[in-house]
Amino acid sequence: MIIADENIDFKLIRKLRLLDFEILSIKEKHKGISDLEIINLAKESEGMIITEDSDFGEWVFAHNLRGFSVIFLRYNNVLDYNEIETHLINTVKMLIDGGQEKFITITKNKIRTRII
Repeated sequence: MIIADENIDFKLIRKLRLLDFEILSIKEKHKGISDLEIINLAKESEGMIITEDSDFGEWVFAHNLRGFSVIFLRYNNVLDYNEIETHLINTVKMLIDGGQEKFITITKNKIRTRII
């Protein structure tokens, strides 16, 4: 399952749903829950989190939390959106098929993958 953090634009969620990905939108179902609660949802569902919140990097790397993957989106403006969307779709397809937990940062020009 893919868990979309509250800060994820609903256009991205809708696009992923149209591609038949199972998406849980925190904004729709669990508005206001903490990062740790989101992490626990991801762990319980063996899922991945899509977020624009850099705090998830701290949870993974500083606090050594494991058992889920994170896709961290970083973009500066609306002009980057289409490229971010394309990178995200391709990355989700790759992660669904892979088995390792990863922290992936997607920017307009680069995708950085770290196995965690």
